[in-house]
Amino acid sequence: MNITHILLSWQTVGALLTLCIFSFLWRDNPFYKFAEHLFVGISLGYNIAITWHSTVYPSLFRPLFMSPLAQVSIGQKVLLVIPMLLGLMYFTAFIPKVGWLMRVPMGLIMGYGMGIFIPGDVQTSIVKQIQGSLLTPTMLNRWDLLLFGIISLVGIVCSLIYFFFSKERRGALKAASNVGIVYLMVGFGASFGYTVMSRMSLLIGRFQFLLRDWLGVIH
Repeated sequence: MNITHILLSWQTVGALLTLCIFSFLWRDNPFYKFAEHLFVGISLGYNIAITWHSTVYPSLFRPLFMSPLAQVSIGQKVLLVIPMLLGLMYFTAFIPKVGWLMRVPMGLIMGYGMGIFIPGDVQTSIVKQIQGSLLTPTMLNRWDLLLFGIISLVGIVCSLIYFFFSKERRGALKAASNVGIVYLMVGFGASFGYTVMSRMSLLIGRFQFLLRDWLGVIH
């Protein structure tokens, strides 16, 4: 690849920023801090621009201040004033005397969010997990199905016993609790291994970018 093309390209910018992030493996340094602050600043600016053009302007600013009454009635404009005021209350954080007003929109958002997300989380994290534990795979034969059911039942019961703190762990209760610890460690280990492998795939992608897309030394 032409050295001029390498130096005068956006790929060079991306490669240099990647190397700045990798420099943290040596120690904390100004290059890493520069790349970190640049990433945070660009991400925040991009999200602000997207929020303005996709939500604030078409849903609030334009119908409230730019649309004529023939398109948006007085009643609709008055209703739009409410979310605008709630949004402006966030900026009271910069005014100590009235900073408490920021709690109003935060409380409304948290209450609304909990009301929306808790039923969904219960359905996906509890009900679906119970269904997945009770329903057995249909592609297994009879003996594999029996073994799967036994392993699953023992793991569920022993793991629940491990989190049962209302009685001192002695005898069978202690043995079941220890078995539950083994199941939990296997589950945590598998989750951690999956996380590591996903991060390794990102690392491989960065090396491919540096060696293939930027330098062109591999194909």
